[in-house]
Amino acid sequence: MSAHDDLVSRNAVELRRMIGAKEISPVELLDACIERIEAINPAVNAITATCYDDAREAAKAAERKVLAGEPLGLLHGLPLGVKDLEDTAGLLTTYGSPMSRGHVPSRDVTLVERLRAAGAILVGKTNVPELGAGANTRNAVWGATGNPFDTELNAGGSSGGSAAALACDMLPVCTGSDTGGSLRIPASKCGVVGFRPSPGLVPNSRRLLGWTPISVVGPMGRDVDETALQLAATAGLSVSDPLSYETDPPGFAALPALDLATLRVGYTEDFGSCDVDDDIRALFRSRIGALERMVRICEPVSFDLGDVHRAFDVIRAESFVAGLRDVYARDPGALGPNTRANYEIGASMTLADSAWAQAEQTRIFRRFQSAFERYDVIVSPTTPVSPFPWRELYAAQINGRAQENYYRWLALTYVVTLTTHPALSLPCGVDHAGMPFGLQIVGPYHGDLKTLAVARAMEKAFDKEPALRRPRPDLSRLTQPNPALKSIVTAPPVFDSAGGGDASMSSM
Repeated sequence: MSAHDDLVSRNAVELRRMIGAKEISPVELLDACIERIEAINPAVNAITATCYDDAREAAKAAERKVLAGEPLGLLHGLPLGVKDLEDTAGLLTTYGSPMSRGHVPSRDVTLVERLRAAGAILVGKTNVPELGAGANTRNAVWGATGNPFDTELNAGGSSGGSAAALACDMLPVCTGSDTGGSLRIPASKCGVVGFRPSPGLVPNSRRLLGWTPISVVGPMGRDVDETALQLAATAGLSVSDPLSYETDPPGFAALPALDLATLRVGYTEDFGSCDVDDDIRALFRSRIGALERMVRICEPVSFDLGDVHRAFDVIRAESFVAGLRDVYARDPGALGPNTRANYEIGASMTLADSAWAQAEQTRIFRRFQSAFERYDVIVSPTTPVSPFPWRELYAAQINGRAQENYYRWLALTYVVTLTTHPALSLPCGVDHAGMPFGLQIVGPYHGDLKTLAVARAMEKAFDKEPALRRPRPDLSRLTQPNPALKSIVTAPPVFDSAGGGDASMSSM
């Protein structure tokens, strides 16, 4: 491939150390990342709009700061990819929607402000489904993102572009967001780490319904330390998010050591309410068999989560109604099938539905706490099926059972969303089809630091066993462009300042 291969494959923590020690220059690192993007991205279509010239100027400025001995931020000199649901000042932000082909924001969202303030260098945007609706990253503006392990299969979503970019070592820092699993699902399908933090830990200034905890922004990474570093640079109180709160952000950059032999793990294949493919169930049992040899307690736990699916339907729909009402009123046909379905589901609901769902979520939260009286974490599969072709919008059936809507197959992650607990998808070998498999690790209420520490301890133990360690894609198979991924593009993006659309919808 390239002389830069060793450099771009190093994790963000090591790269930041090397920059601070003057072992590498931010300019050298940026050039290596751009070289990797140009070599691999045509095969997977993970990166959308780019700003290479601005990034090079920022990298030169970062280099001058290092040479001058000035204080450096946690992410100083690290190239950054931002999910295309988040506004980036001066860089095309389409939300994957034809309505916003030419939208160039005038300011950053809070998440991007904090990443830049920590020294990260914006390089480009990462692909999403239209308005973040769904767990298959494809839209009519940029096309589909292929899975780096098999580009005919989907990369998950809605943070699929970020997950694929990380898996291919294109960038060391990539952002994500999560409503029903958008950080965790693509991480599982691409063999990286996705962490859904407690609502408010990382301020989400994009959310229209500011008091609703269902949608969060958060970090992804190739390993847990890399993920935690981004969290450390972005966590903490902000007036842009009424759910945000004071915390100790730098504490996430130095995770406490944890002895797996003391850990109490409860596990579930389906939370008592989710459809899961038989092959995934069998694989999960084998992974639990390996895990139980490493920990103090590892035993099944049962859940009674009430009408968790209907509760999620209603609460999730509220966000889409808030964001899409005006657009739908003007022209329903302007919305893609997933996005339009979201609005129509929500618009048919009543105030009584909303009140019931809020009360049911509270009941689910309270029931969920009993599991943590005995266990430190709860473990499940992250997704119920192996990656399927990106041409299929969603998994319409699981074990022959029809899914009643396009996101029901994401239940393993969205039931956890309703509890508001932190949750992380950790790579754990490959599945029966040779594709990445992720374990979902759910931590205690507001136990973000503990969840990350548990995940890192498991990661280190898994890395010693070939069947459990993080899989890596064969990049030598990704050197040729895949024009099929662009086959659903209806027209090229327009680079001007004429805005449009709304970035405030929840991401799946």
